[in-house]
Amino acid sequence: MRQLVRLSILLFAVVQLANAAEPIERSPQLPETTPWNLEHLSTSPRFAWEDSASPVRSLFYDGESYQGKPTRVFAYYATPGTLQGDTRLDKELPAVVLVHGGGGTAFREWAELWAKRGYAAIAMDLAGYRPHEDMNQHKRENRTRLPDGGPDQGDSEKFGSVDKAADQQWSYHAVANAIRAHSLIRSFPEVDADRTAVTGISWGGYLTCIVSGIDNRFKAAVPVYGCGFLHENSAWLGRLNGMSSEQRERWVSLWDPSQYLPAVSMPILFVNGTNDFAYPLDSYMKSAAAVPGMKQFCITVKMPHSHPAGWAPQEIGLFIDHHLRGGSALSTIGSPNITDGKVRAKHRSEVALMKAELHFTTDTKPINQRDWQTVPASIDGETISANAPPVGTTVWFLTVTDERGAIASSSVLFP
Repeated sequence: MRQLVRLSILLFAVVQLANAAEPIERSPQLPETTPWNLEHLSTSPRFAWEDSASPVRSLFYDGESYQGKPTRVFAYYATPGTLQGDTRLDKELPAVVLVHGGGGTAFREWAELWAKRGYAAIAMDLAGYRPHEDMNQHKRENRTRLPDGGPDQGDSEKFGSVDKAADQQWSYHAVANAIRAHSLIRSFPEVDADRTAVTGISWGGYLTCIVSGIDNRFKAAVPVYGCGFLHENSAWLGRLNGMSSEQRERWVSLWDPSQYLPAVSMPILFVNGTNDFAYPLDSYMKSAAAVPGMKQFCITVKMPHSHPAGWAPQEIGLFIDHHLRGGSALSTIGSPNITDGKVRAKHRSEVALMKAELHFTTDTKPINQRDWQTVPASIDGETISANAPPVGTTVWFLTVTDERGAIASSSVLFP
């Protein structure tokens, strides 16, 4: 009997090791300019615990070489077992990689939030810093620059380094270190390597769009705010237009998510607000359209922009729960159409719906500065209907809210 138990344990360990070492399969949709070594990033990096006893633990793992020197990346790690002080409770956990945005760092509370949901969670710093654990991580002055950290996340690192070698630029390191975090968490014995997801906020959403196109080992992805086509409309349009045509073309070919979204193979949920200052709806919906496979939307009117606001929507957890744990899916709304003065769209909902709404704007101001109007829509079986938006409408979409309070939206339409 003991031999059988030992054999079972050995076989489980072998399976876990094999899963953890599963290579990233290069998608034929990835551009030839893709600069990352996918075979290398598929392997778990070396790491060392800084704190292996607290409810939310901390560690360092190896990053990419920068300016001829090796780098380390700081990360928080939490599980249901670490929070309860008994890691024996952790078995075959789903896992999530948490990617912060501009001005952000590794957020302890974000890792804790996901551990409370039943996940193993890793939240890393992608700017070469280590946050102070006893201070407010949301304030930039409460972080320490690592002597062996990678590039910072300022404007000069994101845009001013475009003429440098690809592997000496911020986007290269940020994407690589997010994928390294994935390879690392997949290697932990308490993690089910076949059930992992990634979500990121703002610049972290931008990175999530790239990472999900490159690393097809993820089973779900949720970019919040961040998107591609930054060279067509974004908060950085002026910065990109200020480059020479050769520099702009190089930046777009290497770092814009539009190059990588066509390779996304896992289900993806796009979360944004109508008036986001950085990632406007036109570029956002064009990014979603570039994804060939399963995609859903949670677009809400005037969603605030911040890290806490970006990890707060329950729809993120419900979407990932559905794909990693078999929970009830978010509702979906098919392509709306207008006939006989009525908007109509089919919906699919596993949870009963509470309401449906039509949102529209007639403004012609810049898209993220428009005022929006919301009117009720009707739910009749599998069909949502409403009076057509008025003549002169410039943008519109539908939403439904289920009994959980979870919101799902249609794609956003530009008449």
